[in-house]
Parts: sequence; structure tokens; C-alpha cells
Amino acid sequence: MKLTLPQLAQKLNTIYPTAYSHFKSAQPLPFICYLVVSSDTFAADNTVLTESTYVDIELYTTTKNLEAEKKIKDMLKENELPWSYDEIFIEDEGVFKCTFSTKLIN
Repeated sequence: MKLTLPQLAQKLNTIYPTAYSHFKSAQPLPFICYLVVSSDTFAADNTVLTESTYVDIELYTTTKNLEAEKKIKDMLKENELPWSYDEIFIEDEGVFKCTFSTKLIN
């Protein structure tokens, strides 16, 4: 199944409040931000055949939250989106940031 960026955002918003890049005001945890980090094309005969959009999905939580992470993983699996995962603790903010990097093919 191919997802567009707006469709991905809709699906993420059913899990937790979601915003592109950042929220304009403080949000209670947990929440999700997503961001296009790059794009790529495959072309032949002077025509773009496919376009790929690389997206980072960032889950912010106060504690290590396996249930929240599973919700995102399940959504990615259901939509046949491969992902890689990274996690850091942001000491200044006191939050965990779990990043799921995925690729949308348009």
C-alpha cells in the first residue's frame, strides 16, 4: 500500500497528537512530530518514474514507552513501510525521543 504524506499524518494522529516539524505551543506528552528529511527520484528516458520521500517520525515520551512505540511499529507494518529506529534521551527537556525513519514511494 502506498501512503502519501498527508495519509501518513492522519494515521499518526490516530495514535497521538501529531504535527509536522513541531507544535506551535507546548503539548502534553506523549506526542509525535514528523518531518521530511530528504527525497529522491528514479528516472529513465528523461522522465521521473518514481519519487521517494524520506520521513522521520519522532515520538516524544517522559519514560521509555514500549506500548507507544508498538503502536507506531504496528501502523508502519500494516502499511508495509520499512523503518529504522533510533532513540535518545534529551536531558535538557527530560524526554525520550524515539525516531522511526521510513520511506514513502510516490
